[in-house]
Amino acid sequence: MALNKKVTIPLILIILASLAGGGWYAWQHKGHDHAPENKAPLGKQLYTCPMHPFILKDKPGTCPICAMELVKKIDAAPVDGGTRTPEQKKQADMLGHVSLSPTQRVMANVATLEAKQGILNKEINAVGIVQYDQSRQAKVTAWTAGRIDRLHVNTVGAYVSKSRPVAEVYSPDLLATQQEYLLAIRSREQLKNSPIPSISQNGEGLVASARQRLMLFGVKESQIAELEKAGKPNIRLPIYTPLSGVVIEKMVQQGQYVNAGEVLFNIADLSRVWVEIDVFENEVPFIRVGQQVEIRSAGDHSVASRGRINFIYPFHDPKTHTVKARVEMPNPGFMLKPDMFVNAIIRVPQVKGIIIPMTAVIDTGKRQVVWVETSPGMFEPRDVQVGERVDDKLQILSGIKPGERVAVSGGYLIDSESQLKGGGGTDHSQHGGGKPEDRTKPVPAKKKDPLNMDDMKM
Repeated sequence: MALNKKVTIPLILIILASLAGGGWYAWQHKGHDHAPENKAPLGKQLYTCPMHPFILKDKPGTCPICAMELVKKIDAAPVDGGTRTPEQKKQADMLGHVSLSPTQRVMANVATLEAKQGILNKEINAVGIVQYDQSRQAKVTAWTAGRIDRLHVNTVGAYVSKSRPVAEVYSPDLLATQQEYLLAIRSREQLKNSPIPSISQNGEGLVASARQRLMLFGVKESQIAELEKAGKPNIRLPIYTPLSGVVIEKMVQQGQYVNAGEVLFNIADLSRVWVEIDVFENEVPFIRVGQQVEIRSAGDHSVASRGRINFIYPFHDPKTHTVKARVEMPNPGFMLKPDMFVNAIIRVPQVKGIIIPMTAVIDTGKRQVVWVETSPGMFEPRDVQVGERVDDKLQILSGIKPGERVAVSGGYLIDSESQLKGGGGTDHSQHGGGKPEDRTKPVPAKKKDPLNMDDMKM
């Protein structure tokens, strides 16, 4: 029994020591003797998800999480410590690209627009007031003293025609002048057969003198012809307006006595009107006579009329710092009423080139970047050179070509996704802002992290 104890105890101690040594050796070589099982064979191409880089597959497909198209995984280090292969360079260039699925585009509110050649117009906005065309206004006056026996126009706003009388007046002086004219005609008939030339000529002179007096009283040629045909004076003489238009002021009543030269009506032709617009003094150098102006009434912005500037007033208003410009324009249907406030837009062409919305350009302070959709769902960053800017439009001098589609909304979200992917967004040289040699420099291999999930294969 004592012998067994002497043999058993040393044997147990030897076994424990062996186990302890083996455990220590295994702990010292943990993670060094065997490669991870999830590592792909050397040189084999892997595909990963831009949004979930821990997703690795050995063939193209879609991400099981976001259903996004898988892209080729870029090797961290160049082959054999040398320069990159053409394939690696192509992959490095694609690092800044961002691929979006249709669902992601909708969620990120990404909208694109085709870049086109165009003219950048400067818009000058002004306010104005509709006025009467002063060249189309007239006054109807009494050419002789008398009584208004009949008034054919009784209200302001009535339309009158120059071919129809507006009133009929009785005038003793006009009646006497008509009688003199008829008497002169009869005398001419009696004296024209006289053998004495001076007497026959006097008859013609009397008729011409009486005719002149009638015309000075406002009697028309047609009325004089009717007087000759009737052979007796007209008690009531019709009064006509010099132009067709709308009565804007009425100053007499039927039966009223008027004096010679007294105004009976004010008439305005509203088929054409003036619009006097106020242009701020810093925008006056951009306007000139002959420019087209778009006029929209303050009440209905959907209806637009067009006219042209025919005069720029040589006065400056020191209170509003504006200069008035007169726009002459047609007024079909009398849609523009005098004293109505309107909005005026003057478009001044400035430069030609590729025109895109201002929202398409991401300005970092040193660079301007535009995201271009190179293929459906694939966006590439481009450095652009910006020219003139007018309102919400920009002129692009270089960086994009006509016909390419640019992201006009959601550009910042695309840029953020590029940074999450590792493309660097607008702050890295992968977008073309850095030097060409910097883009081809080898990228140092990352230090192995036992908790890194980049090589996780699903």
